[in-house]
Formats: sequence, structure tokens, C-alpha cells
Amino acid sequence: MMGIMASNPHLNHQSRTARTTVICLLRWAKFWRMLAWLIGAWTFSTACAMETVEVEQSGGKFKIRGEIVVEAVDGGMILRDRQGKLWPLKPEEIKNRVTDEVPFSLMEAAELGKEILKQLPAGFSVHKTKHYLICYNTSKAYAQWCGGLFERLFRAYRNYWARRDIAISAPEMPLVAIVCKDKQTWRRIAGPEVGTAVDTIDGYYNLITNRIATYDLTANPKSVARSTTSRNISEINRLLSQPQAGQLVATVIHEATHQIAFNCGIQQRLSDVPIWLHEGMAMFFETPDLRSKKGWRGMGDINLNRLQQFQNYLQRRPDDSLYTLIANGNRVQGRSEDPRFQGNRGALDAYSEAWALTYFLITYEQDAFVNYLKFMSEKKPGRAESEPQKIEDFKSFFGDLKSLDQAFVERMQREIKRNARRFR
Repeated sequence: MMGIMASNPHLNHQSRTARTTVICLLRWAKFWRMLAWLIGAWTFSTACAMETVEVEQSGGKFKIRGEIVVEAVDGGMILRDRQGKLWPLKPEEIKNRVTDEVPFSLMEAAELGKEILKQLPAGFSVHKTKHYLICYNTSKAYAQWCGGLFERLFRAYRNYWARRDIAISAPEMPLVAIVCKDKQTWRRIAGPEVGTAVDTIDGYYNLITNRIATYDLTANPKSVARSTTSRNISEINRLLSQPQAGQLVATVIHEATHQIAFNCGIQQRLSDVPIWLHEGMAMFFETPDLRSKKGWRGMGDINLNRLQQFQNYLQRRPDDSLYTLIANGNRVQGRSEDPRFQGNRGALDAYSEAWALTYFLITYEQDAFVNYLKFMSEKKPGRAESEPQKIEDFKSFFGDLKSLDQAFVERMQREIKRNARRFR
């Protein structure tokens, strides 16, 4: 239930973003509270041995086999099991541990697929692509469509950063996507992880399990026509190329972008990654081009919805907005004193500025941004940094905040004027 990044395209764009942010805050708040015992007293494990840990949680005992990612001085740890799931364990929850001589290894595709199917209701199957396992109970054609979409995104993401001297590593194991056939199945699968939010979101990435989950977008009667098992990929593509389906597809892309970033060396799971950075990058890549069979022709183009909201925010934007975005928004704690990501207006403003800042830095400060991204990719799990340190890290790459903020606002105002006729 921790580390959920969720999107909700049911609502209009502004309401959707606000609701999504609240969901993210609640889940991230639990995550960081649970990791608080690690901060300041941890070491990183370089061993590759398999650990068998006996755990007691919520009155029940069970065993986890995996590798230690981070170990605290007091005995707490973050363990990664063979399915790629991360287990933050407090010292009092660990009842026994045994180190095996057998080296740790993640599951291969065939074994992983079988294990996931055991965790899902009857009727699910697995569709395998080069980098993905699509676990689905919808039509085979829709599973293939999702696999093709994800692979195109993966290629586009890899090529985009390769051209900017950032190497994208191959995932250590297949990336998993759960695709439900309808809302009923979706509630059953997603409900235990996202709670009551299940009826207001259409997809999410779980940082702990490392999986994305969504449902058949053509089965959403409010947005596009109902699906049938007889549809082929061309028909699915035609339906989801309709303007009213654009935000639905962007939802899936947004969550899949998070998954790629956390599995290909751009960011590390459970590290103190700035929220403006990982959300800004997801918004930067989220607009798909379903007419292209090879990738995203519009990758990195202006996100009109975000730009329009940023225009609205500029009318009341405080002088310290950039500072608070970088300092207060880096580690989402879900507390009332974190003003950037609280409430509908705050959420809308924060997300629009996160996109605008990412767009500005990639477009006009590209060399510095690439170096900053490389720096952030080296941050280790389980450690939070102070607000002053976050600011100093940022300034070491981009210089004086006041000067940068002035250039940032001026450039985005030009973009607003250039694109004003395209606003809704």
C-alpha cells in the first residue's frame, strides 16, 4: 500500500490531477513513516547471498527469501525478494534470519509469470514481450496492444536519453503489468492496494511491488466504446486514438514511465527522489502518438493542459515557489506543512510547475539537467536529505535560484503566448 503513484483520467484534467496527488500523498506518507527508522543509521549491502528472513507482521509469521538492499545499524533492513518486491522490515519484525550459500537471483520470465498467476484470480494469462510480462484477463489482442505500447515507450525513452549521453540499462527482470478486463476485476485487484481510491483512478505504479496495474481502456463506457473479445489490434488502436481517449492512454504511459525510470538506472526505488523530478519526467513523456508504429513523434512537446494550468498559477505564484518545489516537495510526507502538494489548487499548481520546470530544464539547461539526473540516479535507498542539502544539490548544477527562476518564468511566459490559441 506504500509508494503508489496513481492517475485518474475519469475526471476532467484539473480535478483528475488533484485527486491523483492526494492519493499519492497518502501512500507516500505511509512509506516514509515506515522508513523513518532507517534514516541516519544504515549501510548498503554488497553481498549477493540469499537471505531467508522470518518475519512477524500483523500477528502472522511468514518467511521471505531475498537479498538485503539496505541494512540499518539496529537490525532493520530493506529486503528484495526474487519477484522484485521490496520489504521494509523493522528490527522488531525480524524474528530470525539465515544466510544461504546459494547466490541471490531474480526470477526469470517463465517462473515469474507462474508466480504472479498464483496471486491473481482465475482466468488470467501471461503475454510476454522483450521487456514485459502482461498479466491479463481481457482479450489477447488488448494484451498485445499493451505490450506493443510499452515496448514503443521503452525504445523511445531509451533512445531519448541515449542521445543525451545517459545510458539506459536493461531491466534486471521483466517489467510486470496487470491488465484487468473490466472495473469489477479492477476493484478486486487494485482495491487492496489503493483502498477507496480504486473508483477514482485508472492506473498506478506500485513502488514496492514494482508493478503497474490498469484495466482495458476500451471497456470504459464513459470514454470510448465497450470492448469485445473479437476486436483486433487495429480496431483497438483506432478506438484509443480518439480525442476523448487521449487522457486514458496518457494515464497508462505516465505510470509505465515511472516503472521504466525506476528499473533502468534513471532512479532508484526507495531513494529520496524529488517528486517534481519523477512526476515532471512522467508528464514530459506521457503524451502518446498512436499513429506512429515506431515511437512518440511528439515526445517532449508542450503539454497544453499543464501549460495552461501553469499560466493560471503564475497569476498568484509566490516569490519562493521554486525554492519550495525543490525543498519541500522532494520527499512527500503528506503533512499539512507541505503546502505544495495539499488540496486541489495546491496539487494542480505543484504538478503544473513540476512539468514546466522539467520542460524548461531539459529544453534550455540540458547539459546541467543531464548531469543533475546522473547525480540523482546515484542516490541510494532509505536515506532522506535535509531541505538545505536539497537546495545546495540543485544549485550546484543550475546556479543561483533567483536568476534561474527569472529565466524559467520568462521562458514559460513565451511558451504561453506562443500556445495560447491552442488552450481549451
